[in-house]
Amino acid sequence: IGLKNSVGVMFSIRRLSRPTCRALGACAVLLACHSMNFIAGATGYKRQTTLARHATATATRHLHDPSARDEFYGQPMNVAKYLVDLHDANAPFDFCGGMMFQLVLSNKLREHLALVAQGAGEQPMVFDSFKPRMFMTPGYSQDAHADNVKVFHGREIRQVPNAAGGMGFVLQLSMAEGDPEGWTAEEIKEYDGWGHDSGRNWRNADRWEKEDFHRVKAKFGERAFGLHHRFYLHFDFMNRMWLSAEDGCEGHPARLS
Repeated sequence: IGLKNSVGVMFSIRRLSRPTCRALGACAVLLACHSMNFIAGATGYKRQTTLARHATATATRHLHDPSARDEFYGQPMNVAKYLVDLHDANAPFDFCGGMMFQLVLSNKLREHLALVAQGAGEQPMVFDSFKPRMFMTPGYSQDAHADNVKVFHGREIRQVPNAAGGMGFVLQLSMAEGDPEGWTAEEIKEYDGWGHDSGRNWRNADRWEKEDFHRVKAKFGERAFGLHHRFYLHFDFMNRMWLSAEDGCEGHPARLS
């Protein structure tokens, strides 16, 4: 009987001594155990990864699940705290059926909402499900006005490195006045966000810097570009909260993976 070893060399069992045979048998057992340990280790790693993902989803369920959200943030909902928590968690919003935009609050707006969450100021309003477009809200007018309660200034910013959601998209909200990261004077002057974005004036990071958008490249990258919108919040018939632009494009908090 001839056998081939791991490098393809034939040898005859008849020519091997008993000690050599025993040594070869021990090696075979060790190799088998090593393979089993490798498989067990890989399976264990996969299980640990699955458990870690499940733990993350469970710990952040209140950020995307309406029932868990209401239990966590109360009724009436502490909307300011909810927005701050979404920002702090780098939470993505699912816009237009699959476009993931990370919510980013300007430093000034985050500070403001953190105080509101503790009772110092008026909570942001979330309109009911019968107002799925901004023009349906009371007092609507086609202008650049925002009040940090019913209407917010914001931008969709694209080509942002490492944005949550994996698409390079950010949805930035800022204070309506006195915010270094807020709308520039030029953006306010030319705002026409009720129209289709294909006919509007997009800006890149160089232009934003010239217009005094504070630290735009440091925060969003050299290649960032985008468009400014007014935003408001509303519920749908499934009790999900939507962040909706004036032109109708909107998104809701997505599940964190």
